[in-house]
Amino acid sequence: MPPINKALSHLVRGYQLTLSPFFGTQCRFVPSCSEYACQCLKVHGPVKSLVKICWRILRCNPWSAGGYDPAAKETTEKSFITKTSN
Repeated sequence: MPPINKALSHLVRGYQLTLSPFFGTQCRFVPSCSEYACQCLKVHGPVKSLVKICWRILRCNPWSAGGYDPAAKETTEKSFITKTSN
């Protein structure tokens, strides 16, 4: 993980430990927005992570349906199967 991602991840973790308990479970998505931020920072670079985190926070509002929205989309086995010729 790049140093900037590690620093940002520590900031998010600090938020989770200090401020998040006062707000309660308000996030409409699973995983929560702060956990999503940590996952993004582990998987993507700093710029892509910040864009994805900002977009997620903008979508987390009372008019959003919410739901399951992982930071790293799961791949299926079909994407790994290659065609072979006999």
